[in-house]
Amino acid sequence: MAANGNGRVPTAPGAGGVGRNGLAKIQTNKKAEGVCHDDSTPPVKAQTIDELHSLQMKKSAPTTPIDGMKGPFAAFSEDERSKQQLQSISASLASLTRETGPKVVKGDPARQSETPRVSHVSHEITPTISVSDSSLKFTHVLYNLSPAELYEQAIKYEKGSFITSSGALATLSGAKTGRSPKDKRVVRDKTTEDDLWWGKGSPNIEMDEHTFMVNRERAVDYLNSLDKVFINDQFLNWDPENRIKVRIVSARAYHSLFMHNMCIRPTPEELENFGTPDFTIYNAGQFPCNRYTHYMTSSTSIDLNLARREMVILGTQYAGEMKKGLFSVMHYLMPKRQILSLHSGCNMGKDGDVALFFGLSGTGKTTLSTDHNRYLIGDDEHCWGDNGVSNIEGGCYAKCIDLSREKEPDIWNAIKFGTVLENVVFDEHTREVDYSDKSVTENTRAAYPIEYIPNAKIPCVGPHPKNVILLACDAFGVLPPVSKLSLAQTMYHFISGYTALVAGTEDGIKEPQATFSACFGAAFIMMHPTKYAAMLAAKMEQHGATGWLVNTGWSGGRYGSGSRIKLAYTRKIIDAIHSGSLLKANYKKTEVFGLQIPTEVEGVPSEILEPMNTWSDKKAYKETLLKLAGLFKTNFQGFVAHKIGKDDKLTDEILAAGPVF
Repeated sequence: MAANGNGRVPTAPGAGGVGRNGLAKIQTNKKAEGVCHDDSTPPVKAQTIDELHSLQMKKSAPTTPIDGMKGPFAAFSEDERSKQQLQSISASLASLTRETGPKVVKGDPARQSETPRVSHVSHEITPTISVSDSSLKFTHVLYNLSPAELYEQAIKYEKGSFITSSGALATLSGAKTGRSPKDKRVVRDKTTEDDLWWGKGSPNIEMDEHTFMVNRERAVDYLNSLDKVFINDQFLNWDPENRIKVRIVSARAYHSLFMHNMCIRPTPEELENFGTPDFTIYNAGQFPCNRYTHYMTSSTSIDLNLARREMVILGTQYAGEMKKGLFSVMHYLMPKRQILSLHSGCNMGKDGDVALFFGLSGTGKTTLSTDHNRYLIGDDEHCWGDNGVSNIEGGCYAKCIDLSREKEPDIWNAIKFGTVLENVVFDEHTREVDYSDKSVTENTRAAYPIEYIPNAKIPCVGPHPKNVILLACDAFGVLPPVSKLSLAQTMYHFISGYTALVAGTEDGIKEPQATFSACFGAAFIMMHPTKYAAMLAAKMEQHGATGWLVNTGWSGGRYGSGSRIKLAYTRKIIDAIHSGSLLKANYKKTEVFGLQIPTEVEGVPSEILEPMNTWSDKKAYKETLLKLAGLFKTNFQGFVAHKIGKDDKLTDEILAAGPVF
């Protein structure tokens, strides 16, 4: 007799008696051949729901064997190594007016079942405060959390944090939606007095050591008053010989995830041997500075102390301050090692030919350095040393305003789980982001690991560059689409850092506005621009690199009368630079700027290569050309007095490479 659906066999009448209502009784005897089987599973090994939850996550096992380890923690057991790590963090959070650092314990304070492992560090400084509330409490340390853990922290505890439809984490940066350059200060002391660029035109606004320590104490006390702080131990610079260890102490999961993405992420083995950081950021976020403190001009202060290797952030939650603050630090530390730090994009061809792209906002730096036929080394910050080029960062920080899948497919596809979306607007139900919405700010951004870009080269290093491309969006319409530069011209235009923006006026007429930013990143350089320019020229000469000036702006007239140079033409020019074919072209010299322009480029109409040919009004062309030349000359006056080298020879060469009229 066949079994029914439950594996139970009805007995024949008379075989097992009669059940209710005259139906045959059902027997559930297990067959010898195993036809009848038991599908049930054993019960879970938990007596309470909390015990069940504890089974869900297993403890992370040691990632490297203790034997054979190298580094500061090599001789320690697992427990001892963890204790040393906590002591290092406690030392970072120590107030200089108390004899011990805070009591730190790993883990989320919300998980009460965890047993605190206390660590504090004694200092030799005589205490002026014997006891305080903060010294009586634990500071819970959330150390190098994974993106998934940081998502949980942000969504649970930080208002304005949401998971978008693509899986990215949408966050708000509070009142500040961009950097605050006027609130950035650098300690002027024996370390920086002679090395840094001070005075007119410099981005370095000075403060004294005492004021820095007041702000540091304020930030540290605030962080220690919190139930928990986020700690990131990470690296800068993919060149292993010149890697910098950084520690970021922050109050928000958003900041921790942002820096997780933007800095180089250590392997578990590297993290176990991290030791003492080379540089530390104390990000107190929304907690303001005291406006009565000397040098303070607002409730926001971003302070760099290069002697102490520390940075303090008060009164702003904008995460970009950390990224660019560390970039400024690299602009100081790397040149000290004869390594050139650069605000540039960088890519590499299949044959190993590397190109650097410099350009201010709106020049097409991101678009042109992102090329599916080439590997991306990095999009923003690089070093050029004895071993070649290396990316400083481990991630990309892309603008999102008006982002579309068609225009920027790589960036669009990189916005997924793990990515931080800053200040974007999304549908309250579907959580789909509207990238055209500027309700919060026009400066919407996405921060994601560089490996989210399909053609990223990992590790992010490459050989010495063959081409150095300076991009300018010339809204005056007088610069050629492409020019080959001499070394002196490369230095001149690198120091100038020119582009032209289009600014609207009340009556609807739009006039081009010339913008100059030394080294294409004046806000971040620490030394005089000529220092970086001289290093660039020396490396280009040593390794045979060629300089190019590429205009991605207007042709046939200034903005309003001419037209934007087609992106397809600019791409053809860039392709010709990469292939080396443009080096073989015939050139002629332009008037005023003295630029060498090719007579032909494959795929580009020859008539547009000489700007004067495209202007119907030749008189207006000459007037506009002289106007732009005058703007260049006026801007460069601020650099004339600075001597490069032992004599004025190089300075004179650079000046001679500018416009002559």
